[in-house]
Amino acid sequence: MSSAATAVPTPPPFPPPPSPSPYIELGRDQWRALASTAPLPLTQTDLESLRGLGDPIDLAEVDVVYRPLTALLEDYIATARERARRISDFLDVGPHPTPFVVAVAGSVAVGKSTTARLIAHLLGRFPQTPRVALVTTDGFLLPNAVLEERGLTARKGFPESYDRRALLDFVAAVKSGAERVKAPVYSHTVYDVVPGRSVAIERPDVLVLEGLNVLQPAPRGHGADPPDPRNRASRAAEASALAVSDFIDFSIYVDADPRDIRRWYLDRFLTLKRTAFQDPGSYFQRYATVPDDIALAAADEVWESVNLANLRENIAPTRGRATLVLRKDADHHMTRVLLRKI
Repeated sequence: MSSAATAVPTPPPFPPPPSPSPYIELGRDQWRALASTAPLPLTQTDLESLRGLGDPIDLAEVDVVYRPLTALLEDYIATARERARRISDFLDVGPHPTPFVVAVAGSVAVGKSTTARLIAHLLGRFPQTPRVALVTTDGFLLPNAVLEERGLTARKGFPESYDRRALLDFVAAVKSGAERVKAPVYSHTVYDVVPGRSVAIERPDVLVLEGLNVLQPAPRGHGADPPDPRNRASRAAEASALAVSDFIDFSIYVDADPRDIRRWYLDRFLTLKRTAFQDPGSYFQRYATVPDDIALAAADEVWESVNLANLRENIAPTRGRATLVLRKDADHHMTRVLLRKI
């Protein structure tokens, strides 16, 4: 018998083990299956008032994504409250409940505002969390005059364009259980912070904080804000290198392919050109009467030089800090969920 007849085939190599990940990854169908155990106290009328411009989310998508998500959040909230109670018992001190802080981060035009509003609305329907406050970090942007003075006009939305100390002090005060904390108000019509206007946050059960840079670590070195000697909380935050993300209990990063986000951004800009930009008081009113191709070319330049640059440099690098990542496809549909396991 020839040696060729007795040769044993070489077995195929074993596939390499999967790379370790701090996340549990669930596909759309796996996540959808969890929805059957969660209530959905939402109507089509509610959804119309909550979804953002350019976000085509419908009740079916809410059913798939937000029923499991809000049920999961309620479990996290209950666990946090139980832990606080146990600690109070151990220390033999009175209970001091504080708001549960949920952060929603992601790029411009990715749909994070819709996500934040839906979460706030749905959590408020649960009997355990009837008082839910929603604050966007836009109100903590430096006024346009200050941005211009500091040469930051073209970097609006980057971390250095915010009053980071004021934002940190606000979140720290809410999280510490302060009775009443004020947040400044931003107008997208005039594209600036509104002088003298604020919204009062009065010890909610849950604070939903939405913004581009809410998951940023504490700034260090060049570009960090100088300490304010008049503010004790500010000095303490500076000394301990605290960041807003240190006060967050659960964070969500809304993720998508930058090419899809660019398309959504341009589509939204074109819609605004035909609606909100028509307002004589709009900062962008000058685009209302120019041809679409010229307006879109200008918007694309802003996307490339500002929004995409900010996404790559500052926003996307914080994705790995999130408790949960919602990944969208080109049609704004969730394709998978990554939930932090450690």
